[in-house]
Formats: sequence, C-alpha cells, structure tokens
Amino acid sequence: MDLKLKGLDGLKGPLSRVWKAKRWILISGSFLTGCLVLIYLVVPSLKPSQPVPPAVSPNESIPGSNEFVCIPAEPQLQTIEGQVGKNGNLFKSLTDKKIPLEWVDLVITQLKPHLNFKKIKGGTFRFITDMKGELVRFVFEAGPTEVYEVEKDTHGYVAQRKHVPLETYLVKVVGEVRSSFFEAMDAAGEQDQLTIALAEILACEIDFYKDIKRGDRFKAVVEKVYKGEQFIRYGAIHAVEYQGENKISRGFHYKGDYYTEKGTSLRKAFLKAPLRFTRISSRFSRARNHPILGGLRPHFGIDYAAPSGTPVWAVAEGAVLSCGWGAGFGKQVVLRHPNGYMTCYGHLSRYGPGIRKGSRVKQKQVIGYVGSTGLSTGPHLDYRLLRDGEYRNPLKESFPAGVPIGRGEAESFQSIRENMMKWLQGDTCYKTVVGEIVTGTDHDREKEDPHRR
Repeated sequence: MDLKLKGLDGLKGPLSRVWKAKRWILISGSFLTGCLVLIYLVVPSLKPSQPVPPAVSPNESIPGSNEFVCIPAEPQLQTIEGQVGKNGNLFKSLTDKKIPLEWVDLVITQLKPHLNFKKIKGGTFRFITDMKGELVRFVFEAGPTEVYEVEKDTHGYVAQRKHVPLETYLVKVVGEVRSSFFEAMDAAGEQDQLTIALAEILACEIDFYKDIKRGDRFKAVVEKVYKGEQFIRYGAIHAVEYQGENKISRGFHYKGDYYTEKGTSLRKAFLKAPLRFTRISSRFSRARNHPILGGLRPHFGIDYAAPSGTPVWAVAEGAVLSCGWGAGFGKQVVLRHPNGYMTCYGHLSRYGPGIRKGSRVKQKQVIGYVGSTGLSTGPHLDYRLLRDGEYRNPLKESFPAGVPIGRGEAESFQSIRENMMKWLQGDTCYKTVVGEIVTGTDHDREKEDPHRR
C-alpha cells in the first residue's frame, strides 16, 4: 500500500505514529483469529456437544423435523371376562366365551390340584392373552377370599391359590327398634346374620316374639372382617346389650360362652322360643275360637307362624317321649326334660335327623321342621309346655338361672367385662384394628384408630 497519497506526503509527528499503531492491531487480530480457527479444526474435543434430543413417544415427531421416531411399546394384552353360574361349571363357561380348547384344557389341568370343581358355587374369571392369543394369566375368583391364578413363568405355566389379605376391626353397633329388630339392624347398616346371632345369644333372656317393642335400644361390640373396603363377614361378638322397657340384658363373651355382668352363664335350662324368631300368630289362651273345629276351645300353647321347612329346636336337653302322629297335631314330637317339664311340637312337616322315641336331644338340636299337618290352616308350629302334667304359659314361665363362672376365672372375666363396658357405655361409635388376616392366618397388630363410623 502506498502511504504517500495526495495530501499525506510529508506527514510527520503524532499522526504518523497513530496510523502505525492501527495497522499493527489489524495484523495481530487477523493472526489470532486464524490460530483459533486452526485449533478448532484440529482438536475435536473442544467442539460444543450436540444437544440430547427430547424423549418422544412412539410415532411422535420431533419439533422442526418432518420425520417420525418409532419406539417399541409395551406388549398389548387382551382380556376375556366371564362368570360361572351357581349351578354351572368352569369348563362350559370358558368354552362359551369361545376360548380355544387347548387353553381351556391347560387351565383346568393346572387348577385341578388346587380346586374341587364339583364344589364350585359360582365365580368370575379373567382370561388374559397377548396379541398372538398366547395365555399370559388366568384368574378365577370363587369368592372374595378364594382366588386362583394360572400364570406363565420361565418354566411354563404355574397355578396357585392367591393370598388375600384381610383386616379385622372391632366395631360398635348401635340401633333403636322402630318396627322390628330386623328393620332396626338394617337401619344401623348391618345384615340379617348379625340380627340372628344377637337373638341367639340372648335367646334365654329375651323373647324376641313378645318382648320386642318400639323404642327398645341395642348395642353390640362385634368383629367385622374386610377386604380393603369390602365387607366380608362378621367375626366374634364380644359384647351385647339390649335395653327394653323394664329390663336391660347384657352378655359378655368369655372362652366360647356368654355371661351376664355378674358372671352367670346366659345359657339357661330352657330357651324362650323353639325356633329362630318369627311372628306369633296365636298366643296362649284358655278360650280361643278354633279356626277349624269352631267354638271356643282352650289353646294351651303358642303358634309360631313360619315358612314350611323352618328348623324347630329342642328348647332344652331331654329325651324323646314320643315321635309320630298326634291326631289333630299331625306329626308331633314330645320331649321329656328334668324337673318334671315336657314340651310338645306339633304340625311338623317332617322329623329331625335321628329323632325317634327314646333318643337323647340337646338344647337347640333340630327335632323337626315347620309344616301344616293335622288340623292346621297353614304352616306353623304349635308349641306347648307342661310341668308335672299341667299346661304352663311358655311366655311367662320362669326357668332356673345359668351356671356361674368358675372362681379361678373371675378376675380374668372381670377385666374383659370392664373393657367391654367402656365400649358399650361410650358416647360415640368407633372401631379398632384388631388384626390382619392373610388367607385365614391372624397377624395381630397393636394399632388403634378410634373414630366414628
């Protein structure tokens, strides 16, 4: 470059020095830039790393790109669900769902060592396959706690009964009678099984045909077994209280029996009624208008209207005095008991197993079934009570008290009674976790969770 341009010839001093400095800076900058480019090209490790592409689902496009990325998905499964009817069988239920016979045979063969197919009373199943139709898993639920599974592993197919975890709660139940004991229990959110169980515990204390009245109150402390949120069944009843118009009856469970607050067994010599309570159609009377023969005639018994075939209990231990046709009473059983008592059960449809003249019977043993034989207008039980040959009113007769608890058990029983009284007399309804069950095995846990139901 020619520095001797027009107008610049002969420049001296500071201006010449500034120009030289700028030229040096330009040359140094160009050299430095060239060195950096050379280093960048020669040394690859100094290149900036490429950004990691974002994760995409199968067939999802990458932003800024016209291409799709395919990522393998989880194997898809197909499920066939069905039911086995109460009188059906598993084989037919599977074939009705068009499941190939080879898989049906495999399932039946694998389950056979674990399941008695003749005793199946219904259930549900799930037949799970892959997209090729290969069996992956088969699940059969014969009931909430009876679950069987056939599953494929590395060695083939394996069948087993699944472990179903259950939890047991100790729960307080409270109710009030408005129309009937069954209705009151239903209003409290409970089932008929609990109603019947409570009535049987107090069968020697309360006549559930005569004594139940509107306004009566009851309480019970009972075990309830759950599968998650699903109620499965009732367990032991630990305590019960029934408050009638003039009487409060309580029972406390202790070593397989029930006792009063004073430790006297609730099991007395005689039951108040000869069958699980139903309604009374005709009470004791010495002058009743006979529905068939007409006229006023004495009726020295109690008629219990009940469906034909309802089991009839022996109200007390004794022996069969007679078993046969009793004229207007139809098929009849007469029992002899200690202390001069006799009981008669008429209009039966048939007799209980092993009931014959001279045989011994226990309290609550089935001695016959409700019917309408003899002079009868419909299915019912004619129940009569005699003492020393004289008819007595079964609804008013007083029977001997139960046997008291042993002296060596008094302290232990008192501890249980006091604990249960706290439950019965508490102002709130609450429940406590008392154990965890896994296929019938209890694993007690010391965990309490009192709260209103």
